[in-house]
Amino acid sequence: MDLLEYQVKEWFRKMGIPVLPSQKIDRPTDLKHLKINYPIVLKSQVHVRNRSKAGGVRFVETTIDAIAAAQTIFNLPILGELPEVLLAEIKYDTKAEFYLAVVIDTAVCRPVLLGCQEADIDWESAGEKMQYVVVEQEFSPFYARRLTLKMGLHGSVMQSVSNVIEKMYRLFMEQDLDLVEINPLAMDNSGELMALNGSVIVNERAIKRHPSICKSRDEKIAKKYPTISVDSYIAKINGSGKGQIAILGNGVGSVMATLDLVVDAGGKPGVCMNLRHASTKDSSLATFGKRLEQALNVLATDRSITVILMNFLDSISEAALVAEVIAQFISQYHTELATTSIANVTKRNISPEIPHLVVRLVGSQLQEAEKYLSQLQIDSNTLVLQENLDLAISQAIRLTESQVKQNI
Repeated sequence: MDLLEYQVKEWFRKMGIPVLPSQKIDRPTDLKHLKINYPIVLKSQVHVRNRSKAGGVRFVETTIDAIAAAQTIFNLPILGELPEVLLAEIKYDTKAEFYLAVVIDTAVCRPVLLGCQEADIDWESAGEKMQYVVVEQEFSPFYARRLTLKMGLHGSVMQSVSNVIEKMYRLFMEQDLDLVEINPLAMDNSGELMALNGSVIVNERAIKRHPSICKSRDEKIAKKYPTISVDSYIAKINGSGKGQIAILGNGVGSVMATLDLVVDAGGKPGVCMNLRHASTKDSSLATFGKRLEQALNVLATDRSITVILMNFLDSISEAALVAEVIAQFISQYHTELATTSIANVTKRNISPEIPHLVVRLVGSQLQEAEKYLSQLQIDSNTLVLQENLDLAISQAIRLTESQVKQNI
């Protein structure tokens, strides 16, 4: 589960990590009662990086300009996501900017501290510039100071940055996080540090240990994806909560049969969704294409899922849309991952990947959809088309096993 920036900064503030005075904006008219001083920056609150390039970050100096900018940002989709809230923050003049992060390195199963003297780093050359320290034993300030020394910092700056790293690590452990990132950590002419932007990813398997986060997650899913039952999303069919293969189908019988076959073949099924009907709580008329789109988006945020296995039979009223939804999902998420993945930075398989898709389409109505997908120039591990269900399941299991080997 990824938190929005304003939520992240609330955590930072409680942890003692320096953040700027800010205010959550639910509607443009809230800016008439702004409690912070101009000039300010308005930030779109979406789960997407590089918001500024898409027009989601704007500097304004008056209330009139702020309201106009807020109206524009509220109606600006970034990679298909519209913001429900904005963050207004005072403007900050920086002298230097750093990148800091704490992540889990699955190669050694230990937390890793990351740091760089460049915030706006060229990810292609990040492996040469990014410094890291593996926390091999119980954490102590020694690890934070070691990272700052490797970053080339000295004196009071080294001590100040070390203090921030220590607080980041404490937040990382207390909240069971997969990632806590500050990008950038800015410093002004007086040497004061400020976390101008932050990212947090909560470990899905540990989320139930934090009732407030769990409640927020459930409310978010129910609000954003009304056609998908929250219960069906949360429930892990195998009971262990560690299933790696999500199953999508268009009928109870086909979903349960697919589930049984995955288990019999030695796979670990996770979330199972029947998309034939909308959620009983949904009052609107949801199409199959819309339910499929929302299901894929939900599963893309589940860090435990590595493969989405789709088994659709010939009873879909809008079969032609199936291929379009799948193609759009691949284009949206895999393009974003390729440009922003932390794994590309460290080349240590730290960041989880968007799930692989294994698709089985059976029936005359779905032939055109299958033909359309087969003509796309997509990597074979990203999208697998298979008519035989047993082979589709074996390929799904193979992809989960190869993902595990990559992370070892």
